[in-house]
Amino acid sequence: MDNVTRKVPRTDVLLADPRLDGAIGRVGRALVKEAVGAAQDGVRAGRLDPELVVEAVLGALPPYPGSMHPVLNATGVLLHTNLGRAPLSVAARAALLVAAGTTDVELDLATGRRAERGRGALAALAAAVPAAEAVHVVNNGAAALVLAATALAAGREIVISRGELVEIGAGFRIPDLLVSTGARLREVGSTNRTSLADYAAALGPDTGMVLKVHPSNFVISGFTAGVPVAELAGLGVPVVADIGSGLLAPHPVLPDEPDAATALRSGATLVTASGDKLLGGPQAGLVLGRQDVVARMRRHPLARALRVDKLTLAALEATLRGPAPPTARALAAAVADLRHRAATLATALAARGVDATAVHSEAAVGGGGAPGVRLPSAAVSLPSGYADRLRAGDPAVLGRVEHGRCLLDLRALDPTDDPALQRAVLAAAPPAAGED
Repeated sequence: MDNVTRKVPRTDVLLADPRLDGAIGRVGRALVKEAVGAAQDGVRAGRLDPELVVEAVLGALPPYPGSMHPVLNATGVLLHTNLGRAPLSVAARAALLVAAGTTDVELDLATGRRAERGRGALAALAAAVPAAEAVHVVNNGAAALVLAATALAAGREIVISRGELVEIGAGFRIPDLLVSTGARLREVGSTNRTSLADYAAALGPDTGMVLKVHPSNFVISGFTAGVPVAELAGLGVPVVADIGSGLLAPHPVLPDEPDAATALRSGATLVTASGDKLLGGPQAGLVLGRQDVVARMRRHPLARALRVDKLTLAALEATLRGPAPPTARALAAAVADLRHRAATLATALAARGVDATAVHSEAAVGGGGAPGVRLPSAAVSLPSGYADRLRAGDPAVLGRVEHGRCLLDLRALDPTDDPALQRAVLAAAPPAAGED
């Protein structure tokens, strides 16, 4: 055995070291053993002093046994799909901690008997949209639409405009989802124009429902025509409005975005939507509408397969009952405040030698909501080389590169994130910058 090999501490000795007890309890024995192996390799290669192996192991371990990393969203896209869409409020995060343990999700503590699952979240959703006779929650927006189509139109026809046969992302398309339920599609109109007469001519004894889909991730402009829910409701068949983005009531910043309350008051039988978009909550599929139809959906066997877990129910209820979530605050942010924040950050960074300037910017809703709407914003402009280094930081920072500069847009970031953003930029600066 050579001298180098003799210097490598044994695995069993290292794992028995009391300094690693806390780490094993935090991230588990397997991850600690993996880090031990990497440190031993460092000793064998001469990169690590054998006396510093435990310190190296502790420094290499993640804060928790998971692969996700915190990211500061400086893209200017409020609901960034690759970043998990809506960030949860502090209230929703606190609710998750409670729900993570044993909780009364299906228990009436007063009587000791079984209770309706998710009754708090359902009551909160019903209170948020009084126009709905009944509500239900499933695991995402696509699931809400699939359950509605299965309950109302399996083996029958769904009448839908050709201009609303949209792709919702990752290669998934509305027509494919609908056909998977056993329903048949009856396409009407054309890509850019559909009339009420087109729908009426397609109705027959096999019609299960008329579906109105919001084209939430693109805009068709020019010679166009569509039929609003209020007119479709007069056709005498169930009308399902898939509004997509989860806006529950009209919003002054997004006057053209469809919302659940307006669709129901206009006569929609059902409204389906997502919970992790403009609502600002966890991923969930929201179903709102007529009592008898919602009851039929809740009794359908598929409802069990699409059931949400207690964590989703807790976060959704806290989002609906609690203070405004980050998405709502970002939408309402004053442009003057954003520009003041950008100027303050840029000045502080420039004082540390960073090539930083405050610039005007444009943000977007994203996440399949308010397509084409541009939100005035402000950003810190840096050399483009910062983009890669910021992504590799802790926390990672995701900006966007425009015209050879890395822009850190502030609209999607809470003001309390500004100090962390400043530290991240300084940590990512070339050696000559950021030095005292």
